[in-house]
Amino acid sequence: MKGLIQRVSEASVKVDGSVVGQIDRGILLLLGVEKDDTRQSADRLLKKVLSYRIFDDESGRMNLSLKDVDGALLVVSQFTLVADTKKGLRPGFSKGASPENGLLLYNYFTEQARYLLCKMEQGVYGADMKVSLINDGPVTFMLEV
Repeated sequence: MKGLIQRVSEASVKVDGSVVGQIDRGILLLLGVEKDDTRQSADRLLKKVLSYRIFDDESGRMNLSLKDVDGALLVVSQFTLVADTKKGLRPGFSKGASPENGLLLYNYFTEQARYLLCKMEQGVYGADMKVSLINDGPVTFMLEV
């Protein structure tokens, strides 16, 4: 499971022109599910996302987590994160989860996130989404479990 996290001052996701998820200060997580991922993978990644220290403390150092700053989380499924780009000029998607398993793990991840963090929004799995954000920093990290 892969997650690209971006520290944002605001972010939103639209489907068919309508906003389906929107947050202020927090993390935008682009979530990629691979074929060998399990609920345990999702649990490990979620723990890392919520605890990863990317917010500034009073000294301006990245020492605070999303939970520490009472921030929000916006989760957007991003199938292309799991693409194999090592060879050629076209991405390969053989590492990606099947659409059915990807949806199950995405739903599990978002349910757990909502349980652990009340300020959680999400996109629509498999939809054509338009994501807008103001990346704060910019601060962006790729997390893998």
